[in-house]
Amino acid sequence: MFEKISEQDSLYDNLEQKSVGEILHDINNEDKKVAFAVEKALPQIEKLVNGIVERMRKGGRIFYIGAGTSGRLGVLDASEIPPTFGMEDTWVIGLVAGGDYALRHAVENAEDDTLQGWKDLEKYNINTKDTVIGIAASGTTPYVIGAIKEARKRGILTAAITSNPDAPVSEAAEIPIEMVVGPEYVTGSSRMKSGTGQKMICNMISTSVMIKLGRVKGNKMVNMQLTNAKLVDRGTRMILEEVGDAHPLTYDEAKRLLLFYGSVKSVLDHIKD
Repeated sequence: MFEKISEQDSLYDNLEQKSVGEILHDINNEDKKVAFAVEKALPQIEKLVNGIVERMRKGGRIFYIGAGTSGRLGVLDASEIPPTFGMEDTWVIGLVAGGDYALRHAVENAEDDTLQGWKDLEKYNINTKDTVIGIAASGTTPYVIGAIKEARKRGILTAAITSNPDAPVSEAAEIPIEMVVGPEYVTGSSRMKSGTGQKMICNMISTSVMIKLGRVKGNKMVNMQLTNAKLVDRGTRMILEEVGDAHPLTYDEAKRLLLFYGSVKSVLDHIKD
């Protein structure tokens, strides 16, 4: 029988009577449980990443879809792909129930529409090369479940990230990722441990996919966007480290090449040629 562990009463009570130090200590103790919960889901995450890489090499995309905190975390991960890995923002897309307005405001009943999630996906001409990842801490969000069911029905790879075992969203998805972190410190506040775990899993998925697609060299972000002085400096030092004594460059020469070619990878490819 399905049970919402994420909605169970907190293991702590009388929170308003605790000192700040006690509150922080308790939250930290709960947060320590998250990485272990994620670890148990690694086989499912690996299966998903392999499926995504296979599809993205053929031109497929990743769609994160969720409501509230879950949806915002998907949008966050998607928004970090262009600056970190130099991919266009059309490759990894985050959708949140209620649209962009819901990123900063609660939108009443937005997550309760079973049809809207698929309608939102359809706007992107979604196809069988793509992957849909539903994020729902409760595992019962109609907006997410409806989207996953329709996507799976059409042969699209689907996955679900949830904090409850045997949740309806897990049943709907081809690859269920169940990260059971237990009751939240503030009862039902899934922005806490559930949100932390969701962020960790999204990081794992997108980072490992980008590495396998060749967007990282060694351990460096050689395709990062040069959006500020710090990143230009980092990129310049990457070039100097990579070329070494084989192609001696001054800092200024490396920086000039970086700004001209636009990325560390492009400079390194130019030097090799």
